[in-house]
Amino acid sequence: MSDSLQTITLGGGCFWCTEAVYVNVRGVMDVESGYSNGHAVRPSYEQVCTGSTGHNEVVKLVFDPAQISAREILEIFFVIHDPTTLNRQGNDSGTQYRSGIYFSTPEQEAVAKDLIQEMADSGVYSRPIVTEVLPLANYWPAEDYHQDFFEKNPGQGYCVAVAAPKVAKFRKTFARLVKP
Repeated sequence: MSDSLQTITLGGGCFWCTEAVYVNVRGVMDVESGYSNGHAVRPSYEQVCTGSTGHNEVVKLVFDPAQISAREILEIFFVIHDPTTLNRQGNDSGTQYRSGIYFSTPEQEAVAKDLIQEMADSGVYSRPIVTEVLPLANYWPAEDYHQDFFEKNPGQGYCVAVAAPKVAKFRKTFARLVKP
């Protein structure tokens, strides 16, 4: 990979849904589902699901800033999940489903905080934004069966009911950023 590529990690609820969107984003070179910002070492899915590890279900994105900016990545993020629900996305509840931006550069932190402030000031959401903005810590990749889950299981109930509508919303809202 080129030295110009950057990494940012996002927690927007179930990683299957978030991954399903970002694999379609122009300029995103790699998407990996995983767990971050908890205290356990090398946590398993089963451990993370208990809520006892402190980890969040996340996707780690490698992107080319010459093709897509960190701000555009975050604009997509705020359209495809609800950043106003603490430890919940839809029917998924628990600390592992919290809204989070885990940055890898000070510039990404600034962009995230600026965008959140702009949205708060604009009143785009009727409730306060609860997205945490922290440096990436204690990341561990999810098990192989979670990687590319939507692509491998498009007919699975959760994918049909939850992931597919998020992908459709992304494609409609950000048509200019959809991979050809």
